[in-house]
Amino acid sequence: MESSDFKKWRKSLDMSQKDAAHALGLKRRMIQYYEKGERNGDKVVIPLTVRLACYAVAEGVEDYRGPHRKVHRRDKDEKPTKADVPLTVGELEKANEGVDGD
Repeated sequence: MESSDFKKWRKSLDMSQKDAAHALGLKRRMIQYYEKGERNGDKVVIPLTVRLACYAVAEGVEDYRGPHRKVHRRDKDEKPTKADVPLTVGELEKANEGVDGD
């Protein structure tokens, strides 16, 4: 997948860079690097894991929790939203701040 393909993938799903970052579990800045094809003058290669995740998102997969569990999919006409994407560790920690564990 080339940088132009990555951008076409995102736009074909009508996602902003922020939406794509959430759907793939990445920072928005990485989306920008992948679309530009470079970072600080060096070529950026889109990793296999990201390419496969792009395919899964395009196929409607919201989450995969293992081989013996149901694959969570969204409706074909529905684009991924922040609520559909699992929280990152940082987001989860922030959400739990001030919550007592009792």
